[in-house]
Amino acid sequence: MALKITVIGTGYLGATHAAAMAELGFEVLGLDVVPEKIDMLRRGEVPMYEPGLEELLRRHVAGIEGSTGRLRFTMDWAEVGAFGDVHFVCVNTPQRHGEYACDMSYVDSAIASLAPHLAGPALVVGKSTVPVGSADRLAAYLAEHAPAGADAELAWNPEFLREGFAVQDTLHPDRVVVGVGSERAEKLLREVYATPVAEGTPFVVTDFPTAELVKTSANSFLATKISFINAMAELCEATGGDVARLAEAIGYDDRIGPKFLRAGIGFGGGCLPKDIRAFMARAGELGADQALTFLREIDSINMRQRGRMVELTRQALGDGAFLGKRVAVLGATFKPDSDDVRDSPALNVAGQIHLQGGQVTVYDPKGMDNARRIFPTLGYADSALEAVRGADVVLHLTEWREFRELDPAALGEVVTQRLVLDGRNALDAEAWRRAGWRYRAMGRPAA
Repeated sequence: MALKITVIGTGYLGATHAAAMAELGFEVLGLDVVPEKIDMLRRGEVPMYEPGLEELLRRHVAGIEGSTGRLRFTMDWAEVGAFGDVHFVCVNTPQRHGEYACDMSYVDSAIASLAPHLAGPALVVGKSTVPVGSADRLAAYLAEHAPAGADAELAWNPEFLREGFAVQDTLHPDRVVVGVGSERAEKLLREVYATPVAEGTPFVVTDFPTAELVKTSANSFLATKISFINAMAELCEATGGDVARLAEAIGYDDRIGPKFLRAGIGFGGGCLPKDIRAFMARAGELGADQALTFLREIDSINMRQRGRMVELTRQALGDGAFLGKRVAVLGATFKPDSDDVRDSPALNVAGQIHLQGGQVTVYDPKGMDNARRIFPTLGYADSALEAVRGADVVLHLTEWREFRELDPAALGEVVTQRLVLDGRNALDAEAWRRAGWRYRAMGRPAA
């Protein structure tokens, strides 16, 4: 008999996972405690922008004409407990207010709400990013509080989604990691992921602590690589070097590789910054804080890039002050192909310049509504052309394809002066210069 799957928490991770499980052929029941979110999902709509996700949902949500009907949504914990063989917990684990540590309250609440309804054998699978040691604690809680006792098992299956590629990453992952405590749990998860494994996806079986460490270790490594090249950009600024050529040269070394070596205003979003901070906090709790002290400098380098972009803009304008200057900002989201503005370096730079007297106008292809909610005092435009109209300087801060394909000559007709600062080292410098622009990028003072 085919497995039935539930997904608890239908935010970015959960909605994507639920739709993907239905695509893989499973009957799926998603649960959330927010009525508005459930209503949207039942209509085949998502509360965030993620390429391909809404189309995938509509292909499977029950009640939508032409759908398979394999995907339903509920707010009833008893229904979830009775329905599922495998329960995926996909709730948020934000940074605690005023601390580096992870807030586990949503995960704890989900497990506590589900446990009383597990009357028969079931596998509860955590996908949320949690502090190492959490799975052991939650497994013990399940065994004590579920009516099924030890037959209510726990496994940990970290997610590796990239915003903008979440559907692809779920259906065709580059690896599946499972932390399990029994052969039964491993067997069930092999059944869940049989399709991608058959396509060649590695299936890595490990213990709880290792599975918990994989996601935070991977994010810490990526953060280190990004901050390393940004530190090199600082040295290039001081020496007259070119960080783009430097990155190209070291990227040919296959031990290093070219990915994540583009200098710029740094990383942001709802995962990378809070995950490395929570990792540091947990290491301190375990008495292993010295092992991760380097992450403090990684975080510091990353945050410093935002201030450096503000100063680069000030210097480029020439008179040392933003008061009365019109600044166009291209980009509001923390990365392209997303509407996520959480801890966005682009919005942070825009906000700093605004607070220092600049007249800032922002345009982003997908993040405008979210940006307005966080920074309502900034100016907003409906297009890149309108954003740069009358600008003294144009800042490129999120590397959307739309911005790379802009016509510099057309934009040059509406600005006050043709000055562009590339905070992502992603524009075609020569094309902009041919159109009469002064082009400047971080870490490339003489390029």
